[in-house]
Amino acid sequence: MDNTNNNVGGSDHHRDTTNKMEDAPQEKKEVPGQHHLVLLAEAPTCKSNSLTNGGSKEVELGAIVCPSHAGSPLKYYCSLCDTAVCETCTQVEHIGHMTVILSEAVTEHKTSLASLVSRVRQMTPEVQHAIEEVDAVQEVLCRNKLAAEHRITDLFNEMTSLLEARKKSAIEELSRVSAIKERVLEEQKRSLKKHLTCISSCCDLTEDSLLHGNDTDVVMVKKEMAGKLNDLLACGISLQPETNPLIVFDDKDFEGLRETITGIGCVCNNAAVPHQTTVGGEAFSNCIVGKASTVTVTTRDRNGDLVKTGFAPITASLSTDKSEERLFPTITDHQNGTYDLTFVLQSPGVYYLSVCMFGLHTKGSPYKIRAVDIGDANGNGTTRIPRTMAVKQKGVKRPSSSRSQGSSNRRTNRIEDDLIIRIGVKGRNKGEFSNPQGLCYHDERVLVADSNNQTVQIFLPSGECCLKFGTPGRAPGKMQRPTGVAVTLNGNYLVADYDNKWVSVFNPEGKYVSRIGIGRLQGPKGIVVDKEGRIIVVDNKSSCVLIFQSNGKLLHKFGSRGNRDDQFAGPHYAAVNENNDIIISDFHNHCVKVFDRDGNFKFCFGSCGEGNGQFNAPTGVAVDDKGNMLVADWGNSRIQVFDSTGSFLSYVNTASEPLYGPQGLAVASLGVLVVADSGNHCFKYYKYLQ
Repeated sequence: MDNTNNNVGGSDHHRDTTNKMEDAPQEKKEVPGQHHLVLLAEAPTCKSNSLTNGGSKEVELGAIVCPSHAGSPLKYYCSLCDTAVCETCTQVEHIGHMTVILSEAVTEHKTSLASLVSRVRQMTPEVQHAIEEVDAVQEVLCRNKLAAEHRITDLFNEMTSLLEARKKSAIEELSRVSAIKERVLEEQKRSLKKHLTCISSCCDLTEDSLLHGNDTDVVMVKKEMAGKLNDLLACGISLQPETNPLIVFDDKDFEGLRETITGIGCVCNNAAVPHQTTVGGEAFSNCIVGKASTVTVTTRDRNGDLVKTGFAPITASLSTDKSEERLFPTITDHQNGTYDLTFVLQSPGVYYLSVCMFGLHTKGSPYKIRAVDIGDANGNGTTRIPRTMAVKQKGVKRPSSSRSQGSSNRRTNRIEDDLIIRIGVKGRNKGEFSNPQGLCYHDERVLVADSNNQTVQIFLPSGECCLKFGTPGRAPGKMQRPTGVAVTLNGNYLVADYDNKWVSVFNPEGKYVSRIGIGRLQGPKGIVVDKEGRIIVVDNKSSCVLIFQSNGKLLHKFGSRGNRDDQFAGPHYAAVNENNDIIISDFHNHCVKVFDRDGNFKFCFGSCGEGNGQFNAPTGVAVDDKGNMLVADWGNSRIQVFDSTGSFLSYVNTASEPLYGPQGLAVASLGVLVVADSGNHCFKYYKYLQ
């Protein structure tokens, strides 16, 4: 004990009262490792200006004392517990802990805190600059508010003036029309009164002569008045009003005007910020000299969520290292949060596209664009699939991809895009493909229908093929041309076999179980299982959709060949959303159609073309947890993203390794998709809407 006391009172920088003792778990009591620092003046034993410690040492008022050991001064620092302790603490609660003299620990703490303060203070200019930027935005916001308020006032004052002018004009017109009718009626009334006076005068004179006159008077009256009375009888004066009292104000236009005025004008705003706004499009991978190229700006708010209103002040320019001249693209505001930038480059070379919003660069701006002559573009091995109104997959000869070197790769792309990882190359071995078609994502695994190899392969997140099953043939359990895959609610695998005209069921080990749709399917392509466990099969050859129970019993069939809303022309794949709505890609009608769970048409979106929201033979479809719909655009070799109503949101940027006839599509997680890149004999993970 004496040795311990000597160590405590000594000048050693570190102390370890027992090197071999393991620290016991601390209970939640007042004593172990939970000391409170108490000023000596606040200690209950403090009755005067000093305290005697052990009868030999006086502790000055204001020193920090241990509340657990009769006001003992805190002389040491426990590194393990990060607290000041007294001498007794080092022997009891903190025995075995590494301690140092408190003053030395304080010196170290001062140094580290000073360094930390210095590093934090270095942030001051950035924070001050950020405050200045926020102030600037507030000032602009205030100016814009005042400008909009003045604009509203001016417009409504103008409208009020126009209404007052129209009111005055209508009243003047009313007075004019009324005056005309008043004049007609007044003239008629004067004429009738004059006629009435004449009648009364003639009749009174004649009657008076007849009553009171002699024979001579009667003869004279007859001679004078008979003609007048006959004239009065023969007079053709109109006894009906010569006009009518109709005079009304036709207010039929006011009903529509009321509705218009109620909603006239709109206070527009959005929450888009430049540092979250992205730019993508085919021009990053396929920019041809002399041809119009387009990129799409997709605006997002501070949380990275899509903004669905327009009016953002987008500016853009193209420049090169060789010249100071700038080219300014044409900007099209789609009023849905996306903007097209269209431009034509006249010479090959590297260009830099600067895109700004509110005067600040968007995420990643400036962007590099390489323009090539059309001859170079056709010879680089990435010729795009020919576009025809009658798209036929078999008739398209796809060259092998020069990029298929290795079973999988994850790398930093030469051209920034949304690629996460590519898995597979052309071949017949495990993990290799020949024209992969449908795929699905289940339990962090990807199932791929390897069509020409007549197998199905299953891959882990690492890209390793963990299972390959299926052998060629037309017998039950064999595969002739697998095109679609899905997983039932109980974990079995469904394989749509186009040439065998049925759906095969396999267990999770790849062992054959049964068949579905025998005699009912002519050429099944896509397949999906809805929330109720129903099996939805797209019959490409018959241009219809069939819904089966999980036991294979046919429940419903809808669709026929044609171009009406409820018809298809070579439908390919299907997906279901949270409402069990059925989404179908209509290949030759170049659109995507949405039906309710019973097959009743709801709406469709898309048309033939290369613009935003247009398709050239859509194939794979998928739906994420937010209801966004993803569509593989086969003929345009791209993937487009739409919201739950079918409004275009964005492209998936595939610039570094362009797709070549994408087929099946699935959502792996929110913001990550998987696509079968059939022409490049692989499948790829991409991020989207990020």
